[in-house]
Amino acid sequence: MPMPSSPAPASCAPGRSGSPLRGLLSDVGELMWPTRCLGCGLPGELLCPDCRARLPWIDQCYACPVCGAPFGWLTCTECKGDWEAGTTVCALPFSGVAARMVCALKDSHELRAAGVIAAAMATALDDASSWRACREGAGWLEPDVVCFVPATPEAYLRRGFDHMELVSRELCRLSGIPLLDALGRRGARDQRELGRDERARNLSGTVDVVEDVRGLRVLLADDVVTTGATMRECTRALLARGASEVTCCALARVW
Repeated sequence: MPMPSSPAPASCAPGRSGSPLRGLLSDVGELMWPTRCLGCGLPGELLCPDCRARLPWIDQCYACPVCGAPFGWLTCTECKGDWEAGTTVCALPFSGVAARMVCALKDSHELRAAGVIAAAMATALDDASSWRACREGAGWLEPDVVCFVPATPEAYLRRGFDHMELVSRELCRLSGIPLLDALGRRGARDQRELGRDERARNLSGTVDVVEDVRGLRVLLADDVVTTGATMRECTRALLARGASEVTCCALARVW
């Protein structure tokens, strides 16, 4: 799943889809409010070539294959190998450009950032698959479906969209793997002020599987892995409903 040369897919580029009037309005909007790079702020693209070249990719050779933490391949102090997912792949540390990508999509409604995030995740998955093949002497097991960690009801009402659904649709477009909107979430306390154990308790029992996942190999997508509580709860729910394997992927890893 290679990263495309342009970070924004054609369907998200100004003036390239819809009616001629929509294209004209997009062109006018681009003149008045030019697209700026999420990395350096210069006008032009959502992620300019210089910033793309400087992305601080997590080296999948040394990352923990279980929780995705950088440099955790031999001995991971984050998960100690105790996660439900078979593999977790994260593209970037959660700082700098990666944090701005997430904030632009979730808080500034820059929906085109979904394509940039999906491209970064696809690149990390491609890199991780190569290292897995080298270590295990086998190829990457192609997932049957892509699922995503859904927004909480409160977040959905606040934003008016589910940001990971947008990212996952772009990831499916890049990979050719179908999307399965299989998960639902019930309300829980805001996680930002909670510690590791509190996050796990807060999310326990709040994820529902609303589609048939029996026997499926699932690629579970999210934007950021902090302690892993959300990913783990979603993975437990999928496995409990019969999914044969869950591989997690996120744009960023808190480290």
